[in-house]
Amino acid sequence: MTPPQEQPSETIVSNNCGLQPIPAGTPAESARRNFLGAAFTGMAGAAGVLAVSGDSAIAAQEAARPEIQSLFPKGAPAAAPGYSPGIAAKGTQVVFVSGQGPADLTVDMETQIRQTFDRIGLVLKAAGADFTNVVMLRAYFVNLKRDLPVYRKVRMEYLREPFPASTALATPELVVPGLEIEIEAVAIL
Repeated sequence: MTPPQEQPSETIVSNNCGLQPIPAGTPAESARRNFLGAAFTGMAGAAGVLAVSGDSAIAAQEAARPEIQSLFPKGAPAAAPGYSPGIAAKGTQVVFVSGQGPADLTVDMETQIRQTFDRIGLVLKAAGADFTNVVMLRAYFVNLKRDLPVYRKVRMEYLREPFPASTALATPELVVPGLEIEIEAVAIL
């Protein structure tokens, strides 16, 4: 028979400064529980709006358009036209698009990059979003020096101001054999 375990007298929460104990039954713990409860209720409420069909769903989406603003602070320049050093975004839902690659690895790189953006577009559409909702892009290149200029050209065809915060990374290889470009995105609704 296992002896009964004592209930903890405090709850541990994480913050940017480390772990701080919050004693059980205190106003601080009650406030944290209320905040979390409201956050989860808000999430459920947003899911309920997305479940509505027809014209009312479209009207709800239009009314709940996210606020997305480019940030260009002095001393933190954009890497190139079509980039933002940062983004401030307010919305009700976050969409994370896993790394996508092209459908055909045998075509030229410009076509591969277009195919990759098209695939990202399909995932965004499935969430009720489009490229105007994208707040962050990360692109991984096997041949960064060769492909970055083409990537910058093509991405301008898909993205509009405010341009998403973006990172381009060189890597020796990607998971799929022969894949030379992979792009992931974060969007807010």
